[in-house]
Amino acid sequence: MDVTPLIPDGFQLIDSYGPGQFRVAGDLWHQAIIVIPEQTVKWSLQSVGELTVESLSPVYDADPAIEILLIGCGDRMAMVPAAFKQQCRAKGFGVDTMDTGAACRTYNVLMAEGRRVAAALLPLRA
Repeated sequence: MDVTPLIPDGFQLIDSYGPGQFRVAGDLWHQAIIVIPEQTVKWSLQSVGELTVESLSPVYDADPAIEILLIGCGDRMAMVPAAFKQQCRAKGFGVDTMDTGAACRTYNVLMAEGRRVAAALLPLRA
């Protein structure tokens, strides 16, 4: 029995991740990235401490709108300020933080369910 999720062509799935890199839809990235269903873009952040709503423009500019953003914090989950989460809700999407591996896996599961999900991912340390 084939259990491969049916994802429409052209949508981004996270193929793999490891220290300092991600493979998304067959493309290799060696930096932090933001993945939305239609595209993957580089993300200039180096740490969760640099996080601002403005740094997430690919998420809140997405059309159709993103409903949930997964923030992959690197090797370990980190908390983000409640005010940041409120600003994101005001932009129309919820936020969940977790370690990067969990964010990659959760993104793929939610994509397979047909959800409008995005992932902002800091790489694991090498």
